[in-house]
Amino acid sequence: MKPSSASSRPGRSWWRALAGVALFTLAYALANRFQLVNGVLYRWAANDSETAIRNFLLLAGQALALLGALWLLPRRWAGVALGLAFASILVNLGYGQTVGDALSTGTLAWIGEEARQAGEAAGELTGPLALAVAQALIATGLLVWARVLLRRALGSPISAATTVVGLVLLALPNLALLSGWPTAFAAERNFYTFGYSVLAADPPPPRAAVELAPVTAGTPDHIVWLIDESVAYTPFTQIVLPEAQKFEPVDFGAAVSLGNCSAPSNVALRSGVDVRHAAPGMYLRTTPSIWGYARKAGYRTMLVDGQTTGVPQNVLLAPERALIDEVVSMADGIDTDRTIAAHLNAQLKGPERTFTYVVLRGVHFQYRDHYPLDTLPDDAPGIEQYRAALTYSKRGFFTALFDGVDREKAAVIYTSDHGQNLIPGKLPHCSRERVPAEYDIPLLAFLPQGLASNYAVPVTARHSASQILPTTLEWMGYDPETVQTAYDIDLSGPPAAYVRFGRTVVPVSKGDRVDVEVSTTPPQ
Repeated sequence: MKPSSASSRPGRSWWRALAGVALFTLAYALANRFQLVNGVLYRWAANDSETAIRNFLLLAGQALALLGALWLLPRRWAGVALGLAFASILVNLGYGQTVGDALSTGTLAWIGEEARQAGEAAGELTGPLALAVAQALIATGLLVWARVLLRRALGSPISAATTVVGLVLLALPNLALLSGWPTAFAAERNFYTFGYSVLAADPPPPRAAVELAPVTAGTPDHIVWLIDESVAYTPFTQIVLPEAQKFEPVDFGAAVSLGNCSAPSNVALRSGVDVRHAAPGMYLRTTPSIWGYARKAGYRTMLVDGQTTGVPQNVLLAPERALIDEVVSMADGIDTDRTIAAHLNAQLKGPERTFTYVVLRGVHFQYRDHYPLDTLPDDAPGIEQYRAALTYSKRGFFTALFDGVDREKAAVIYTSDHGQNLIPGKLPHCSRERVPAEYDIPLLAFLPQGLASNYAVPVTARHSASQILPTTLEWMGYDPETVQTAYDIDLSGPPAAYVRFGRTVVPVSKGDRVDVEVSTTPPQ
């Protein structure tokens, strides 16, 4: 071992050591502030002192491991450790700063699913993300400073043995996770631990086979689900509904979405939800899905995506993809939705029976990306930008969709994946607070006269998006009593329950819990 470089003045050495520990503590608290707030302070405030103390001790243990590693590791290895820590801290603070929650395996999987919306999100959330970058740089800088002070105070032992010990301390919390210990959730390391859990997750199970036999005589030749993006109910009634009403839809009013984020909402819509038994242990990936039912009823299954190209989004994995006959990517700028309407118009005039699930481009923030540049000043208020985006997105959409179509042969649902909170300064959707506006969505059905008559009597209770699948199965010829028992009451009545999913809509690993809320009343 090389000679130590500790200060020759013991008093000064101890002050340096204490200063180093203080700086390290400050850096660690800044990096892990969402873990401390959500996992310790909130748990304590909720009278869950056992969990609060456990989480604090686990964080303290990870802190000591990092502190020891930074002292023992030579400069090159310490630089690698700090670089990895900075990247993980940045992801944690970026997520926490925008959402107000701590990172987890499920939310990291959700971030991966939403990555293709990163450009739009970054444009809208520049302030919080810039603050996260600044905080991550400050935290990492304090860690560097703390290391310098500690090595000056306690010496700089450099040998193969101390390097090995430092590396073991650095990796120990992550390695402990492989043995089942829930330790590696601190901000400087959890990005890698959670990432490994996502990559090493069991492959998705096959979808269950459809056991019901439909009676398809007299059913529509074409069924379409139009899933718009981020359409708030009140602006919809003012901007979009007047044109849609020309085609005499059944208007189900302000319905409740199945989630306040895109991926969970779309997964639940496609899978169908047994609302009477919805619970954290449920597994939506094992249902037959709308695709399986449509195929059994003789429909060619199609997915039209107006948001992305390449691999399907919204947690649509291989077993489900195998049930889709054709995937069409139609993302084409601000005019995408009218392009989709023209495409569907031709399809609805064709002889082949089709079921089509359409993900419209809609108006995901940032809103100024959804209308021509000269429409509004760059500094126009957010609500004006939103209204301009929605106006441009849906201008002439329904006219282009139904032009010359035999309406007696087609059943079309229009809704949105989630609503939008348009209060300035608030996250528009997918917030931790889950405000009611994020769940308020339009729900229209453009139907043949025979089907439309089933919904002539207004329902006083608010509808839920969970009712779309059982209603559609009835249109396909499946037994109403059976499908309503398996999923939810159809749209002729109120829902059996209101179910809303968070970001963790499907478990990543065996034993994981799903983020789900169930209530007998809408969110309010």
